[in-house]
Amino acid sequence: MTKEGKIKAVEDLANLLNKYSVIGILNLYKTPASALQKIKMSLKDKALIKVAKKTIILFALEKAKKEDLKEFLVGYPALILSNEDPFKLYLITQREKVPASAKPGDTPEKDIEVKAGPTDLMPGPAISTLTKAKLPAKVEAGKIAIMKDKIVCKAGEKVSLDLASALQLLKLEPMEVSLNVIVLEEKGVVYRKEQLFIDEEKLFNDIHVAIQNAFNLSINADFPTKETIVLMLARAQMNAKQLESELNIGKKEEAKTEEPEPEKEKSEGTPKEEAKEEPKVEEKEPVKEEKQEEKVG
Repeated sequence: MTKEGKIKAVEDLANLLNKYSVIGILNLYKTPASALQKIKMSLKDKALIKVAKKTIILFALEKAKKEDLKEFLVGYPALILSNEDPFKLYLITQREKVPASAKPGDTPEKDIEVKAGPTDLMPGPAISTLTKAKLPAKVEAGKIAIMKDKIVCKAGEKVSLDLASALQLLKLEPMEVSLNVIVLEEKGVVYRKEQLFIDEEKLFNDIHVAIQNAFNLSINADFPTKETIVLMLARAQMNAKQLESELNIGKKEEAKTEEPEPEKEKSEGTPKEEAKEEPKVEEKEPVKEEKQEEKVG
């Protein structure tokens, strides 16, 4: 590129920087060109990615009075330009992941598994490459076939040179690539990637807990809101019914205590008294002394 061409490239890039409210610095180290093109297409309605030489970017930042971003030009730098909110933009870039080939030294986030089945590889040096990667392979029907499913690299482990070669032969893309955003700047405020990262699951859980706590506080503090008034009225109605029931029970018990006990009928005598009564004995009439009267006559 000629000197005039470089000057024009700096001016065009500086003018572009001034058209957007959010400017970011990317590091495209280990980002395949094919993956970058796919990401560019997926982000075309939300952000613009500009790749240029480091010196061009440096001069363009100076011309656009964005010198505070110069220190973040590391690796293979590029620019991302957008009018989206910085946090939303970062979230979008991390969601846009595209498959990519594995390179030696890469560390996959998930296990890399090779499925059993036939391949398009012809017998020859390829079978040796697969064997070095500890893949069970043999020739079937004139083609190389993988004999059984096998996990060749666990999540977090580094991909070896032999494995990377075998995966490329099999045309497998086990890696996921997203943009490596270093910083985003808006209105003079620079946000590093650590500040831009948001754990969505934790955030939603925290919001859910906060809503539940606010709901409970409203009810327990008897502070009605449109979200809690229905439940508070229902609880008040239930308490009123319970109180009414308790009062009715109390009245019935009082009424029972005030009623006089019915008088018991007097019995004609107790069994003991009846036992004391002497049995009546029939009096016998005196026998007349007939004999004596006869003698006297």
